[in-house]
Amino acid sequence: MKIKLSRTALAALTATAFGLGATATTVDWLRSAEAAPQSKPATQVAQAAPAPTALTSAPLVTGLPDFSTLVEQTSPSVVNISVVGKVPQRAAMNPNDPMFEFFRRFGIPVPQNPQRGGGGDAPAPRGIGSGFVISPDGYILTNAHVVAEAAEVTVKFTDKREYKAKVIGSDKRTDVALIKIEAKNLPAVKLGNAENTRVGEWVAAIGAPFGFENTVTAGIVSAKSRALPDESLVPFIQTDVAINPGNSGGPLFNLNGEVIGINSQIYSRTGGFMGLSFAIPIDVAMRVADQIKLYGRAKHARLGVSIQPINRELADSFGLDRARGALVANVDQGGPADKAGLQAGDVILSVDGREVSDSFDLPKVIGNLAPGKTVKMKVWRQGAERELSATLGEQSDSELVAQGDGSRDSSPLRDRLGLAVRPLTGAEAQQLGVNRGVLVADAGGAAAQAGIQPGDAILAVNGQPVGSAEELARLVEKAKGRVALLIQRGDNRLFVPIRIG
Repeated sequence: MKIKLSRTALAALTATAFGLGATATTVDWLRSAEAAPQSKPATQVAQAAPAPTALTSAPLVTGLPDFSTLVEQTSPSVVNISVVGKVPQRAAMNPNDPMFEFFRRFGIPVPQNPQRGGGGDAPAPRGIGSGFVISPDGYILTNAHVVAEAAEVTVKFTDKREYKAKVIGSDKRTDVALIKIEAKNLPAVKLGNAENTRVGEWVAAIGAPFGFENTVTAGIVSAKSRALPDESLVPFIQTDVAINPGNSGGPLFNLNGEVIGINSQIYSRTGGFMGLSFAIPIDVAMRVADQIKLYGRAKHARLGVSIQPINRELADSFGLDRARGALVANVDQGGPADKAGLQAGDVILSVDGREVSDSFDLPKVIGNLAPGKTVKMKVWRQGAERELSATLGEQSDSELVAQGDGSRDSSPLRDRLGLAVRPLTGAEAQQLGVNRGVLVADAGGAAAQAGIQPGDAILAVNGQPVGSAEELARLVEKAKGRVALLIQRGDNRLFVPIRIG
């Protein structure tokens, strides 16, 4: 049976189908259109229904990418890694145990730790991960945590070939490991440039989440140079690509089929993917891999400073135009920074022309350079820029501390900040590893509000060393509105900004 609809009803249904709804306004407009004379002059038609304005700007995003060709060409270079861990060692039965003599007399094998599990071998821990071939002769990159404490590593390709792999070396600081299999003419990945990666561009990951081999996921780059807790050497690439356990060590591809990172970590409250994943830039990973090939381990450069972030108040105290750079809180005596003339209170603005936007940038810049390299640093000191050169050491270098001089009086003096201080004794200076400074006997007023506590040692004011209450008072009087006190509290040093008055 056919149902004939009026033009008005048909228009209302059409509007509803497209999510517009059959509103009174829609129906009334259609009715007036139906009633309009067909022979209306063109000028009157234009007045009744103005023509829509043509779009003059092209869309910024057109279509979605197709990853099928990328996957076909790159997946042969991606491997699944299965790991058998070392069997936990069980302690032998104590010879003083009364049962030890019983087993020995009757020739019964002595059980291993029968009190803890009833004997028998403990099961070996197992794990899974991913990796990718970086050279045709069998070198493969993965995460250090994938092969940590591994007794046996097996690599499996998409064509089902399996190889036993040898761990050449790993670096926990960057979570990069290099393994090798005995094979030739392997399909190696193309390496990209993580520096040229743009936030918002499409990327894809291939790995084995939860053991599901050769799984492809895609998303975009969410951020670059992301700092994570306890991962100070890696400027992570943040993405929204779905990464789960088993993806670790797998490649992150750009649309050109080039590897720009190694999938390493996720942020999760459940153990599964929650929209935040992090990849190690491929340039960082390859630098570590090259060093492992040469030396069997990774070498990270060391400047020999302790740093802290700069906020707006500290920037004002030091006369900076804005909050930027890394504020030097402490310089290791005899270290590369000390030899270069760097001082507590200096603000490092750049290293070899690479801008240090905040304190998180400096460890990543320095740590990914080679020990022994000479770098040029742009430094802010006493209201002006200057350039210093430093020859970097290695992070395993021993740290030296300064010695105190011992000649101090002990009378406290309260200043404009609300501080009562006295000079450090020789023993106190030696214990703190400093040459001079003043000890806070009592704190009130602005100083207490800023967080200064009794027992803190004040070492400098606005970057100028202080060794007596008189020097502290004089430097505070000279300051214009704000001061930044370098204090030592226990083993930590930091700058504390205080507004005067």
